[in-house]
Amino acid sequence: MRVAEFIAPSGQVLDFPALDRAADYFRARGFALREAAQLRACVERFAGSDAERAAAFEAAILAPDAELVLTARGGYGLSRLMNRIDWPRLAGAIRERGVLLTGQSDVTAAHLALLAQGAITLASPMACFDFGAVERSAFTERHFWGLLGSADYRVQLARPASLPAEPTVAVEGPLWGGNLSLVASLVGTPWLPAIEGGILFLEDVAEHPYRVERMLSQLLHAGLLARQRAVLLGDFTDYRLFPNDNGYDLPSVVGWLRSVCPVPVVTGLPFGHGRDKLTLPVGAHCALAADADRLELAFSGHPLLRAATSASAGPA
Repeated sequence: MRVAEFIAPSGQVLDFPALDRAADYFRARGFALREAAQLRACVERFAGSDAERAAAFEAAILAPDAELVLTARGGYGLSRLMNRIDWPRLAGAIRERGVLLTGQSDVTAAHLALLAQGAITLASPMACFDFGAVERSAFTERHFWGLLGSADYRVQLARPASLPAEPTVAVEGPLWGGNLSLVASLVGTPWLPAIEGGILFLEDVAEHPYRVERMLSQLLHAGLLARQRAVLLGDFTDYRLFPNDNGYDLPSVVGWLRSVCPVPVVTGLPFGHGRDKLTLPVGAHCALAADADRLELAFSGHPLLRAATSASAGPA
């Protein structure tokens, strides 16, 4: 029987009924569920002490029978663990045994630290918010299982008419990135992978547009954006504008970024803290094509579920 591990390396789990629904969801799909030792713990705002969370994170990935490691939720906390975790050892286990580490948001720190060691992971739905929802997103489910079951997975999306005009783009390279706050926080550390010619995807939640712009400025001035083939923007949600913004909003930030960024900036990626999201293989090869009407992504080179069957997604 396949084994799925539930972990919480960051914030404390706040919704245990959702966690239990997520466990039932994966049991119904043939997985034996195992919970990290501190999954239901609370120390201040965290799911256990730093030492407990680091140990549980390593144990889940290193367990010889684990195939799927699912993060319960994000929040904040992995930044405190970066120098406690043996990233080369975990990356070796992921590469050798095909362990699938999933999650998003704060888990971006782990995705990037592992990619710096050559391991591919999955920016994906979370156990509580997504798989434990009372009404799950069919879009999110379809693309999660589709990517995990297909060595060459293609996504074709019609671009919403509400989005601004897009450049025509056709590029290829390693896909990487995640939550903008976490990507920016790793600049200058050994845990940020040195990706050349990549496709950098970014999203964030509850960050005012000026803070989004400030973090993008950091990536720009650090030379990181110029080394990519494209920047792919996902969802930036749950922010509140102020009276003195005077029309300065997220589209303003996108316009500014396009005026200063030396590579194409593409919007409309369905990934972030909303209900509908793709599953994105961090470090895998990606072919990106976009124009005013469509966004197309093709992934290859990512790890798969060992017992999965092939699938492909058509227009969504």
